[in-house]
Amino acid sequence: MENKPKPVDRRVLKTKRAIRNAFAKLMVEKDINDITIMELAETADINRKTFYNYYSGVYQVVEDIEHDILSSYAELLGGVEFREYMDAPVSLFNRFSQLINMDPEFFGYLLTMNGNISLITRIMRLLKEKTCEVMVAQLEVEAYKADIVIDFVLSGMLSVYQHWFSSDRSVPAEEVSQIISTMSFGGINGVLSAQG
Repeated sequence: MENKPKPVDRRVLKTKRAIRNAFAKLMVEKDINDITIMELAETADINRKTFYNYYSGVYQVVEDIEHDILSSYAELLGGVEFREYMDAPVSLFNRFSQLINMDPEFFGYLLTMNGNISLITRIMRLLKEKTCEVMVAQLEVEAYKADIVIDFVLSGMLSVYQHWFSSDRSVPAEEVSQIISTMSFGGINGVLSAQG
């Protein structure tokens, strides 16, 4: 008899998402060391006992966030063939938009944490490592070159999305992805020639 994975209870997902969003919201306002379980539970609209059903403390929430983002990103990269995207990179960047659009409230908080850049820095480092690993394997590019390219693209992308989340978001995420992909693969001349 096969052991099928148990389906995840929607209530569990909803509660964990509430905790995660509450944590990200609080991180916009204060340092991680100043966040208490009490205020985290209150912001998530749960009681402390419920919080402890899922996490042993605030730092375990951080680990869970990092793990979830990296897992989603790894899944996103799983089917990516970089060579196929060289001529039409926008579909690759639209995948990033889809990732953000899966939970815009959370990513909005995450990307507007002005004083708590250490979490963003750790997440970006993990994403960079994963991207470099896939890129080096597929494109047979030297690791140091991949490192520079990924650093440039991810840093720029992060900055653009931080600005987008801080704005009125009148420009759709897909259009933002289009511009980022053109900049990343075609440079400034690519963006300017696309207008002409």
